[in-house]
Amino acid sequence: MKPFVPQLIYIEPGALEYELGRELKQKFEEMGLEIRETTSHNQIRGIPGDNELQQYRNAKSTLVVGVRRTLKFDTSKPSAEYAIPLATGCMGHCHYCYLQTTLGSKPYIRTYVNLEDIFNQAQKYMDERAPEITRFEAACTSDIVGLDHLTHSLKKTIEFIGQTEYGQLRFVTKYHHVDHLLDAKHNGKTRFRFSVNSRYVIKNFEPGTSSFDERLEAAKKVAKAGYPLGFIVAPIYLHDEWKEGYRELFERLSDSLEGIELPNLTFELIQHRFTKPAKKVIEKRYPKTKLEMDEEKRKYKWGRYGIGKYVYQNEEAAEMEQTIRGYAQEYFPNSEVSYFT
Repeated sequence: MKPFVPQLIYIEPGALEYELGRELKQKFEEMGLEIRETTSHNQIRGIPGDNELQQYRNAKSTLVVGVRRTLKFDTSKPSAEYAIPLATGCMGHCHYCYLQTTLGSKPYIRTYVNLEDIFNQAQKYMDERAPEITRFEAACTSDIVGLDHLTHSLKKTIEFIGQTEYGQLRFVTKYHHVDHLLDAKHNGKTRFRFSVNSRYVIKNFEPGTSSFDERLEAAKKVAKAGYPLGFIVAPIYLHDEWKEGYRELFERLSDSLEGIELPNLTFELIQHRFTKPAKKVIEKRYPKTKLEMDEEKRKYKWGRYGIGKYVYQNEEAAEMEQTIRGYAQEYFPNSEVSYFT
């Protein structure tokens, strides 16, 4: 899969007050990309498309270069204490993604150029919690690796966290474009995680992302570069012969990583869930999706901000957790399952 290249660029005037903003404008001009100005991403109008579906797909290949105004970081449990805001939006088309609703009518991608402001705020959080470790999640609102070959914001963040005393960085990706990150001075403080799943889920629900084999090759490169490695199995989805599908997933992982040093390998397990607003948006944007979202088959669970979600019934979730934990223990006996949710 080729690296992401946006078809349309918007630049907020304030972004050009920062060195990274000026660098990106010059880079995109040299690439021959269409560049437009906007006073704010909220003022963007005229993304091409004859209907809402076409506009949505075109928005997914639109990049806004802007300034992060809100410097209060969101929490990011259970994976980290805080979400560090480097970008918003994703070029992938995963049917189940929670960004379908959290980004609402603004599915375009935004990258923030005021990195010093963001790093200063991160340092304040670390100072407040010292001597406890403060973990930052860089992929809460985007797949930052899928964008970073253009911006190098993530690489700068890895090196910033690498020189801190009490900071750690984490992110997850479905993309394999990692070569520029391999020489980053991470000092073991960044956990590089890859999202993996059964063949059925990747084939049916993850268009616009790197293949499983590409992700595995990237994982090997990352491990050899000394990064702590992890895998997020998400969303765990009950399809026909799901147990066989997830066993094959772990077999392929094990075969691919054989002979590579994997100290502190972690797995994070997340069952499929959806909200009513997400279901409505997903069915509109992916009208032919095979994604099962039958509220009658699920358990309703209250979430953050009073927005409930539909998860699997207790018995199904328990079997799912037991099965996947078992595979992790069988194929990677020295690994740790960080959580199941």
